[in-house]
Amino acid sequence: MKLVDTHCHIHFADYGLDIDEVIQSAREAGIVHMICVGCTLEDSKSGIHVAQHYPDISASIGLHPHEASKYVNNPKALQTFRDLADEDQVVAIGEIGLDYFYEHSDREDQKKLLKFQLTIAQEKELPVIFHVREAFADFWPIYDEFKPKGIIHSFTAGQQEIDQILKRGLLIGLNGIMTFTKNQEQLEAIKQIPLKNLVVETDAPYLTPVPFRGTICQPKHVATTAAFLSDLRGESINNFAEITTENAFRLFNLKSL
Repeated sequence: MKLVDTHCHIHFADYGLDIDEVIQSAREAGIVHMICVGCTLEDSKSGIHVAQHYPDISASIGLHPHEASKYVNNPKALQTFRDLADEDQVVAIGEIGLDYFYEHSDREDQKKLLKFQLTIAQEKELPVIFHVREAFADFWPIYDEFKPKGIIHSFTAGQQEIDQILKRGLLIGLNGIMTFTKNQEQLEAIKQIPLKNLVVETDAPYLTPVPFRGTICQPKHVATTAAFLSDLRGESINNFAEITTENAFRLFNLKSL
């Protein structure tokens, strides 16, 4: 069984575990590739640095909506970010989007930064990893200006949002949340998503799946989430792993296994 962790932050400075041990544990669990996802300029650089040292890791560079007010009026930082997109290890832009749940940054700043990064994705022909929380009404008109390929990361919405995502041909990233959510309607909706539109992720060090709650999430835990989801959907774990891995390799233009 081969799996891809399409979204992790093991490159964060405060991750808390030895990265060599974490990567080796992931390999032993059948994780054949990991995407280190940036949220700031600094950790986007860090993700590239990690990807330069491990053949089974790639980087996605992004300025998170929480950080929008910090960056949106900083042309020097934005130019540095744009330059990062030319690094060989970069396979996507993200995580980027809109977050109206916490609203750490002004909504207009979030929209401006999202459009800036979507312009780069368009120029570089890169897929996008999206973070959208309680903001789909504002998100879709912006997305439809650019129409990139990509993933709605850490999906926790419902059938209405699923319909909009599938209509646009985007992928849905599912993680450990699915193993501990109490939202039965959400779980029922997840069963109906075509396998061709699914990928799995951890969001490590966050959202550790059951039964490992209380520990630091690692890429190896994507195997636990995949097993849960395949069982929930009544599918063979081998088929679930094969298709979601193919989806990830195709989206990120990764080298063949």
